[in-house]
Amino acid sequence: MKSTQDNVEGKRFAAEQAARLIQPGMVAGIGTGSTVAFLIGALGRRMRDENMTFIAVATSFQSRLACARLGIPLRDMQDAAHLDIAIDGADEVSPELDLIKGGGASHTREKVVAAMADEFVVIVDESKLVDRLGTSFPVPVEVVPSALSYVERRLRDLGGSPVLRTGTGKDGPVVTDNGQFVVDVRFDPATDLRQIDRAMHETPGIIETGLFFDLADKALVAGGGPGGPALKTLVKAR
Repeated sequence: MKSTQDNVEGKRFAAEQAARLIQPGMVAGIGTGSTVAFLIGALGRRMRDENMTFIAVATSFQSRLACARLGIPLRDMQDAAHLDIAIDGADEVSPELDLIKGGGASHTREKVVAAMADEFVVIVDESKLVDRLGTSFPVPVEVVPSALSYVERRLRDLGGSPVLRTGTGKDGPVVTDNGQFVVDVRFDPATDLRQIDRAMHETPGIIETGLFFDLADKALVAGGGPGGPALKTLVKAR
């Protein structure tokens, strides 16, 4: 069984390799999460050691603060319509490079940034690879708070089992950077999630889902080996 320490080292290794993809002068989307934290650290070291400069467009307050602490220049999302590259983690990655994201409740902004980019690169350890989306992780859905009851009913009508995500360190639900709630929804493994995703996007009160279809161009996947972490690159079939 893969250890927690192996997962940490795999994330660090994948993030450090991904940091080399950002070239001087680029405007780069920077995602959110534990793997991206390693990416931001690696980019800070490149700026310091190589005098490399680029502009970051962060998908969350957390990533924005981490970049600012390292002196990485930032541009607000609303001031960016195009990115050279975007790099982010994922909670699940299918063989087709479709994703479930939103473990950090930033999937709406992450999806906008991914869509802006000429190239969207996912960095994960091999534990995030699944044969079919929804195998181990629920689908996060960002919801307008006043529509919560209606949306939960609609999600149950679609065959889902919705659970409002609650915070740690505070009472009550998780509130996203957009001021909304997150409902985590499990569906039967045989469910056609593309069809469900279309239905969710037609539901008033749903802001965005954590299903990322046809957005990722490449995945850098770190795995363990006798000599330490090894990297495998998966490329979207065209």
